[in-house]
Amino acid sequence: MKADQMKVLVNDEDQYSLWPSYLAVPDGWSETGTTGSKEECLAYVKEVWVDMRPRSLRRQMEQSAG
Repeated sequence: MKADQMKVLVNDEDQYSLWPSYLAVPDGWSETGTTGSKEECLAYVKEVWVDMRPRSLRRQMEQSAG
């Protein structure tokens, strides 16, 4: 495993983060299964993280609207 390899993590609020692949995943985060260079991981995050609002805020706004 290369030291410059990254992995993409996601938390319970559907927020994404890049993390060095050689480090243990911190509490509250889980792996998405995407690993690679920083650029590759950023491209993945840009593709999938289209709504940057935390999940709890989205739910609150949906309940208020409907």
